[in-house]
Amino acid sequence: MTQTYLLEWLDSVVTLNLNPKKNDVNQLTSLQCKAIINKAIEETQLIQTQLTIQVFSLNREKHIKVLVKNYHSALINLWEQLIAINSTMHLQRDEVREVVTTLLSSLDELLTFIESRFNRFLSLDSRIPVSYLTTSNKKQKQRLDKLGSSPFFETQERELVDIVFNSLYFFASPKKKKKITFREILYQKLLIKELESLTRSYSKDAANTSLEELLIYMNFNSKIFINYFTQTISRKIDAFEHMYDRMECLLFYFKEFNQISTIEGVALYPNCQNLKKILRDWFEQEIIFQEKKQQLSTSTSSTSTAQKQPAPTIAEKKIEKVLCRLSTDQTALILRASGELDILISKSMNQLFKTIVPYLSTPNKDFLSYDSMRSKAYVAEDRDKEIAIDTLERMIKKIKEY
Repeated sequence: MTQTYLLEWLDSVVTLNLNPKKNDVNQLTSLQCKAIINKAIEETQLIQTQLTIQVFSLNREKHIKVLVKNYHSALINLWEQLIAINSTMHLQRDEVREVVTTLLSSLDELLTFIESRFNRFLSLDSRIPVSYLTTSNKKQKQRLDKLGSSPFFETQERELVDIVFNSLYFFASPKKKKKITFREILYQKLLIKELESLTRSYSKDAANTSLEELLIYMNFNSKIFINYFTQTISRKIDAFEHMYDRMECLLFYFKEFNQISTIEGVALYPNCQNLKKILRDWFEQEIIFQEKKQQLSTSTSSTSTAQKQPAPTIAEKKIEKVLCRLSTDQTALILRASGELDILISKSMNQLFKTIVPYLSTPNKDFLSYDSMRSKAYVAEDRDKEIAIDTLERMIKKIKEY
């Protein structure tokens, strides 16, 4: 199916009307300038609508890719021609300069529309033309300057704010020979857009919105940010004196971290590992480390106590236990859910496990560690979740039979 070339009017204006080799731009009348400006605004909206219709009229993805890529390339080509006209010609009248400014604005809006709406059909790893990159970086710097004055950032850690802004300003001032791809510039634009959204929705009366959450959502996989995040959590954990309080704090932050959603297919550094995976691995290793510290501390404490006190009697050793046929991981999930839903009420999750677990045993273990069981409640595997759910469903069925 033959489709209409939507850039026909814009192409004609740039390559014919404003082409110094074919016309004297400064000879445009005031009426002609006004007509071009009005038409440019009208065409910009019409092209966006018609391009969307053309894309949805195609059934094959490869045809859509060709269409989108061709329009994107054509717009950049017109952009570069206009930049050249603006920089090489001496535009004497304000009206003519306004024509060029309006056309550049229209092209920019159309490029932004394609890059945000149809970015998955573009060749994102191709290099950006220098003139387009220069103008884009200038706009990004202006947006960053405006962002920096927002009171929202006063509520965030200064070190974290500096990490974000230094990264964005560094990208907006690249070395001349450095290759910048469309994928990279689209990420920067999206991140700035999200930051602007945060500042607009910010209210001193509202709950504090975390900049960390946005960076995790955006896969801001900078080594500096990773170090900042892990060190911040470590400091918060180390602030507690007792081992079980540290573990409870760590598990709480791990739970909060797991609840943060992430956007697919974007990254600050596309060739580096996913941020969520890096931080999840760190949490899991930290939990194992804290568990071993607890076990070592308990073992040392028990040895010291045994040396100071007489051996307990048989009556003191024996505790009547309830045999639970579920594994420790499955039991841990049910206890955690009961605590979080206030079915079993205790002053803390740690206290809940500490009170109940000593009176339980499993077919494989007579003595269960409440610390170990509690930590497993936060890192259970899908299979354990399925068995726990199946057990609860069988209980529901049984209760209905009463």
